[in-house]
Amino acid sequence: MRTPLRLAVAVLALGLWTGAVLMARQAAPGRPAAPAASSSTAKKTPPLNMTGYALARPQGITRTVYEFVAQHPEISRFVPCFCGCEADGHRSNEACFVSRRDAAGNVTEWDTHGFGCAVCVDVARESMQLYNSGADVQSIRAAIERKWTPQSQSKTPTPLPPAKKH
Repeated sequence: MRTPLRLAVAVLALGLWTGAVLMARQAAPGRPAAPAASSSTAKKTPPLNMTGYALARPQGITRTVYEFVAQHPEISRFVPCFCGCEADGHRSNEACFVSRRDAAGNVTEWDTHGFGCAVCVDVARESMQLYNSGADVQSIRAAIERKWTPQSQSKTPTPLPPAKKH
C-alpha cells in the first residue's frame, strides 16, 4: 500500500474511533450523562485495573463501557451477550463486566471477561450509545438482538426487560 493511502486510512480510523468515544460520553438532550464514578449519585465501584490484560478494544473504550455497565444495570442486565459466555454462567451482558454487586447495587467485584472480548465490549458500547440517544431498555434490547442474532451461534439466557408502563 502506498504511504499516502496508509496515512489516509490511519487518519480515517483515528477519526472514527475518536468520534465513537466522544459520542459515547455525550448524553442526549434532556437526559443527563451517565454519572461519573465520583458523583454523589453514582454507584460505587472498586478500582478497575486493566494492567496485564490483552484488551480487545482501546483502554478508553473499555473503561467507558465498564463504567456504563456499573452505573446502568437497568439496561445491561436485560441485554444479551453473543460471545458464548453463557457457558461460563453469564446470563446477560452485565455479567461480562460485573461479578458482584452489594444490596445497594454498587459493584463490589469486576468480571475481567470484558477486557479481552470484543463482542462483549461492542454489545455494551452499542447499548450505551442507544441509551445516550434516548432509547429505552426494550428498544435497546430489540436493536441489539436484530444486529447480533443473525451473526451469532449463541446468546445468553437473558430475562426480558419489565413491560413499559403506560
